[in-house]
Amino acid sequence: MATLVSKTPPPADLERERRLAEALRANLRKRKAQARDAKAETPPKD
Repeated sequence: MATLVSKTPPPADLERERRLAEALRANLRKRKAQARDAKAETPPKD
């Protein structure tokens, strides 16, 4: 049975993870801005 050894991931994996996290944050910011704009464009219902 193979024992799990906790090793630090290679630098390429760390860079990929950092880029992915930044892309996810940017996507979330964009979606929140679009939701705010869509909400602002619809008149309030009375």
